[in-house]
Amino acid sequence: MADDSRSTTAGSRRRRAGGKRGRRRKPPVRRKGRRIAAWSAAALVVLGGAGAGFVYFKLNGNLNSVDINAALGKNRPDNVDNGSQDILVLGSDSRAGDNGKYGRDEGSSRSDTAMIVHVYAGHKKASVVSIPRDTIVARPECTTPSGKKAPAVKRGQFNEAYSLGGAACAVKTVEAMTNIRMDHYLEVDFAGFQKLIDKLGGVEVTTTKAIRDKDSHLSLDAGTHKLNGEQSLGLVRTRKGVGDGSDLGRIKLQQAFIKALLDQIKSVGVFTSPTKLYGIADTATKALTTDRELASVDKLYSFSNGLKGIGSDDMHMVTLPVTDDPRDPNRVVPLVTQAQEIWTALRADQQIPESALKDGAGTKTDADGVVR
Repeated sequence: MADDSRSTTAGSRRRRAGGKRGRRRKPPVRRKGRRIAAWSAAALVVLGGAGAGFVYFKLNGNLNSVDINAALGKNRPDNVDNGSQDILVLGSDSRAGDNGKYGRDEGSSRSDTAMIVHVYAGHKKASVVSIPRDTIVARPECTTPSGKKAPAVKRGQFNEAYSLGGAACAVKTVEAMTNIRMDHYLEVDFAGFQKLIDKLGGVEVTTTKAIRDKDSHLSLDAGTHKLNGEQSLGLVRTRKGVGDGSDLGRIKLQQAFIKALLDQIKSVGVFTSPTKLYGIADTATKALTTDRELASVDKLYSFSNGLKGIGSDDMHMVTLPVTDDPRDPNRVVPLVTQAQEIWTALRADQQIPESALKDGAGTKTDADGVVR
């Protein structure tokens, strides 16, 4: 229970903000914040921020959203009502604004990181399928930001869908690949990711070998490190610093980092400090783009609150099974049989079968085990 001075101060702020007394919410207990999934970290940090009216409207104003349903219409996979959820999570590599230091701004951005997160019915566990950005897929017709129609292609690089038609085209491409309707969409850009990690106080990882990559500005010796935002961004972006320099190696680092981030969140203790909580919430909501159905603090709260039971041990992280593209050695194509096993399992809300991942299914790299 809050003391009298805190209650008086909060009441004064509410009267100054709008002259009306708002309904006061009980602050969430620490244990409720400790199990939020890392891939919804931006949703996590709003759990205590919806109490005072001025905070609520400030955080709401930070959020960007895309109306996926309006953009895609009714020609989508069936919305299966079995208690599960499917979320497309993208990391954008736009070079605009604060992201300019990571490369020249060419007027577009790509989905540098792409994950399909399947939350099983009951919301106690999840499977995460990473899609290599260099995967050659069939891309459906999409609408560009200028309103023009981009015709469907049989062979297109996966991350070009986002470059061509933004979030809606990325979702449409994923749904065409999987025949799974995406319930939600979450996107974080470079600069926002870095600032969020700094606000969280960094993430501790252990590297089993040195990582050097001048392109991602990362230099780590073997050992345990508390990574700040810049270093964390370097780690999830690095390709040339580990293994054969492929996107498959980078995905292994991203998956290991997400699990480390999830474990780190357990001990951050943001809910014991309203000041710290607000700072993290403000940073996270500025970094996040969502679908229209999640584009408010209360909706994000409800969404993230439903995921509080999922910890790092409850997340099964895999990479889409791929093999080298016979027409381009610098690209990969899905292993059709194994990929369909994964999508069939997720549509039925079942665990991904081991047969789909047999012998690494083309995703084994020298980056396995480099970060833990």
